[in-house]
Amino acid sequence: MTPRTRPPSCICPNCNGFASAAITLGGRDPHGHLRTITTNCPACHGTSTTRRTPVRKGARA
Repeated sequence: MTPRTRPPSCICPNCNGFASAAITLGGRDPHGHLRTITTNCPACHGTSTTRRTPVRKGARA
């Protein structure tokens, strides 16, 4: 018997799979490091995937 496989997850349409981004604040700190903050996609919360929504029978577009 073959092992069960999970269906492929859907990529988030808002971030297109790039769920986290580092944004520079400009300038450098006293040690010479570039100051950055990390932000996550508000739609998928940094997972880069979304839930599949089942298609109802008889649903119109």
